[in-house]
Amino acid sequence: MDLKDIQNLIKFVAKSGASEVKLETEDFKITIKTGSGEESTTYVQQVPVSTPMAPVMQAQPAAAPAPQEAAAPASSAEESKYITIKSPIIGTFYRKPSPDKPTFVEVGQDIKEGDVLCIIEAMKLFNEIESEVSGKVVKILVDDSSPVEFDQPLFLVDPS
Repeated sequence: MDLKDIQNLIKFVAKSGASEVKLETEDFKITIKTGSGEESTTYVQQVPVSTPMAPVMQAQPAAAPAPQEAAAPASSAEESKYITIKSPIIGTFYRKPSPDKPTFVEVGQDIKEGDVLCIIEAMKLFNEIESEVSGKVVKILVDDSSPVEFDQPLFLVDPS
């Protein structure tokens, strides 16, 4: 059972009106509890399965061209003077509040602490991400409607 199946199961339980569902297989146990006015709570317990592991073959890394390696330290040194604003959660990154509205910020725009920079959608909840610093947006590191991970850099801001 993968994450998508678990999410579908949670939706099914929420729609069914059941207060608790337990599902147990050889590989895992899952309990989903719902209550009036409370959020759904999901517990997943992995049960170890004894299966022999196949040997893992590792591919030989390809040699990277030398010019790219020389350019990388220069750009990271340049970027070190900027403040990186990172994603506080896993979800989908959106630059605008809705498809027909303008973006929250653009490259070159001055921002101040508390300004909304983007929205990250997680489990159908839209979380406004606010600036932690004042400055100028130097670079937007993520494309609109892209998935983001926890602690993934989103923006570079020049605080000066």
